[in-house]
Amino acid sequence: MRCPRCGGVVHLRIPQSLEKTSAYLAAAAVLYVPANVLPVMHSSSVLVQQDDTILSGVVYLFRSGSWPLGLLVFVASVMVPLLKILSLGVLVCMSARRSRAHPLARIRLYRVVDFIGRWSLLDIYAVTMLVALVRMGALASVQPRPGALAFAAVVVLTLLAAQSFDPRAIWDAVDAGDPRP
Repeated sequence: MRCPRCGGVVHLRIPQSLEKTSAYLAAAAVLYVPANVLPVMHSSSVLVQQDDTILSGVVYLFRSGSWPLGLLVFVASVMVPLLKILSLGVLVCMSARRSRAHPLARIRLYRVVDFIGRWSLLDIYAVTMLVALVRMGALASVQPRPGALAFAAVVVLTLLAAQSFDPRAIWDAVDAGDPRP
């Protein structure tokens, strides 16, 4: 379909957008805790065997002097998923309530969340490459643990939540002239 005024492509609404997004967000929020508490990997060498969580990896990077890398891992692996869950939660709640408050700010927030979502899988690729590289060595090995699965699920669920949210829901109350503030 094309817009009769501007000729642009018109897309159909996403059916049950708020319900789907809420379900994905609830699942991501539940899995966020195990993703950060459970071990992500088990590393073993001739001298040491240990389980590491995301936060213990961040602490190790800070202590070893790699604080820029530690900060990057902390922001990308801990803060970004949490902020995506919270931001999409706010967008869903305000859209469900048909709030007319700050639609431009909310659409910008959605665009930021959608843009950041494209980069979310980099953490999973990094862990996968680390596991593959270390398994090649004869003196050390790295094995994924349940936290890695929970973390991957959080990333995928937040991506699905962002994709299932229909940003036109932000404008529904404004376009309808809904008298509720």
